[in-house]
Amino acid sequence: MSAPTVKFNKDDQPEFFQELRRRVNKHFKENNISKHANLAMKVKTAFMITLYLTPFVLMLTGVVSTFWPTIAMWVLMGLGMSGIGLAVMHDANHGAYSSNPRTNKMVGWVINLIGGFHANWKIQHNVLHHSYTNVHGHDEDIDKGVMRFSPTQPPKKAFKYQVFYAPFLYGLMTIYWLVAKDFEQLIRYNRKDLLAGQGLTFKSALAQIIFHKTYYVIIFIVLPFTLIALPWYQILVGFLLMHFICGLILALIFQPAHVIEDTEFFVPDANGSVENNWAIHQLRTTTNFANKSTFFSWFVGGLNYQIEHHLFPHICHVHYKDLAPIVKATAEEYNVPYHQHETFYGAVKSHFTLLNQLGTGAYDRNLAKA
Repeated sequence: MSAPTVKFNKDDQPEFFQELRRRVNKHFKENNISKHANLAMKVKTAFMITLYLTPFVLMLTGVVSTFWPTIAMWVLMGLGMSGIGLAVMHDANHGAYSSNPRTNKMVGWVINLIGGFHANWKIQHNVLHHSYTNVHGHDEDIDKGVMRFSPTQPPKKAFKYQVFYAPFLYGLMTIYWLVAKDFEQLIRYNRKDLLAGQGLTFKSALAQIIFHKTYYVIIFIVLPFTLIALPWYQILVGFLLMHFICGLILALIFQPAHVIEDTEFFVPDANGSVENNWAIHQLRTTTNFANKSTFFSWFVGGLNYQIEHHLFPHICHVHYKDLAPIVKATAEEYNVPYHQHETFYGAVKSHFTLLNQLGTGAYDRNLAKA
């Protein structure tokens, strides 16, 4: 089986993205700044890795040894873990952290330190999600199976209460990632001939996954069980809490960027084509939120500027705030939609509203009436 492809309409206002790229390039040239990481980004990188590892060291060395302070350390690790996922490895694995591919590879490697596998992430996120956002049968972010994220998915009775169990499943995301997801993806991506694009064979990728999972388990499970002077089940509670916090944060940042009432979902026609060109498709399937919150944007790696990220994934997120007015003005000039929610709460509310409509069938009933 060959890698999936979707044909975008190259005749659909190609001048929009041409002009937008010209204006964005002009911004960097006139201000004499790099499109990659600046000092603030490097400081953030050090902070997030420190937030993740320092509480762990404090527990292993016995500086923090009683139950509730230890739980607090696992909570901090969960925040650091999500910060690494959102604000560090994400840029690097997009090639946006540095102009040096080796630096991007090195920084992007930290995804393995939080339980993932860098090559699978690049395929799912960079190749499939970014290329085919909200396209049925191609974007794995909406084709989960256990939940109905898109009206293009067939309804099932099991989805009726998904709005209630979604937060729990979101919290399990990185545990599933650690235990099973990478192996399942490896098999699927091998069948679709997607591993070659990462310079991997099935055997080499499997060996790397086993290697990374093994040292992760030794460091973050075996060592705590051995060195922390608490019952094993209390340590396990902390470890699972760390992952639950991280999984929930990651899901609540990524899902409201694409799976909300405002965004659109597409099914390619018989020829594998969709109606818009790629850039306009990104704007129709993506939304921003909470752009006025400086700290929030800092913590989530600028992914509340999801539109700018999808249009320019190779530009470091520290620049998105300055690019947003350029993108919005150009979109308005060319009559292209620019979705945004004033607050994070508003985006999350819209996400769960859509989940409820999709799960109960209300979305389909309203569509039939229209």
